[in-house]
Amino acid sequence: MQDDLLVVGFDLEARQEVHVAERPPEHWKRIGYGGTGQLVCFYCFHGFEAPVGTRVPLVTRGRLGGKVRRHFAHPPGQAPSGGHSPETVWHITTKHTLAAWARSRPGVDRVRLEQWTQDHDRRADVEVLLRDGTKVALEAQRKLMTDDGWRARHRDYARQGVVDVWFWRPRVHFPHVVLDEGLPVWFYSVSKRETATSLGQPHKRVHQWWQAPDLSVFGLHHPPCPLDDLERVTMPLGALGLGPGGAVIPEDLQARLCKSQQEAQAEAKRRLDSEVRYARAVRKSRERLAGAPAPAPLPPAPAGELRCEVCHRRLDPLLAKRRRHILC
Repeated sequence: MQDDLLVVGFDLEARQEVHVAERPPEHWKRIGYGGTGQLVCFYCFHGFEAPVGTRVPLVTRGRLGGKVRRHFAHPPGQAPSGGHSPETVWHITTKHTLAAWARSRPGVDRVRLEQWTQDHDRRADVEVLLRDGTKVALEAQRKLMTDDGWRARHRDYARQGVVDVWFWRPRVHFPHVVLDEGLPVWFYSVSKRETATSLGQPHKRVHQWWQAPDLSVFGLHHPPCPLDDLERVTMPLGALGLGPGGAVIPEDLQARLCKSQQEAQAEAKRRLDSEVRYARAVRKSRERLAGAPAPAPLPPAPAGELRCEVCHRRLDPLLAKRRRHILC
């Protein structure tokens, strides 16, 4: 699994995290193992599966476009027993990948890693400032969260005017309260370098569905509703846009949703028009009856014969329970 490859190191001189794609391999060779030694394992240095401050200079392996992508590695015999936690590696890698993606999006003014919110109660994995002034927090979530835990973080962001966008590790169960809050769910696969999200399947068209205030749910919709049947769709991370509302699905997927929803709206309009025509016909019929001269008295009905209680004409036995004609 290439999800376990180390693509983030730590530069002791610059005192910051670095990503393997930021510089050519020759640069990392000069400052890593066999060079100055200032490029060390981020995880060992920060106390993951090793004592805090452990300095393990890194080597660079793989090549651009090769079967194994470019990455950092421990020198032989210097890796911790069992390696580093895949969850931790995924989190750090995804955080840097999201930052690089955000920097490449139009309309982005600034991108910073590990930034506290204004009141210092939440720290975003990636803080993005858009040119229109919108603040976006990109969160790489590697483990399951409780509903209450996620809701508290989401509402803290909302209270401070920050739009939070959550990317979950594949195969991690996300709290379904995310859908209750009207947010989409995103997953990111490091090895495949692609993101995934879920579409809500069209709701069942029961009762007088065409009178619902939101007809979009009777077509494919995004984000899904909490109890929807879901359709998983995948796309390269670079296909996503980033705007004031968060991550933006690609245009071809937007067009697919729009077509599905327009079909539902057209069917709803046909149903509504039919209702209007029927109501108009009933109204005109009643107006005609109200304006017509009083009918001549009818002879008494033979014993057992059914008569309409409105127009007093003969009544079919099928309408006996109603006691009147359909249009009376």
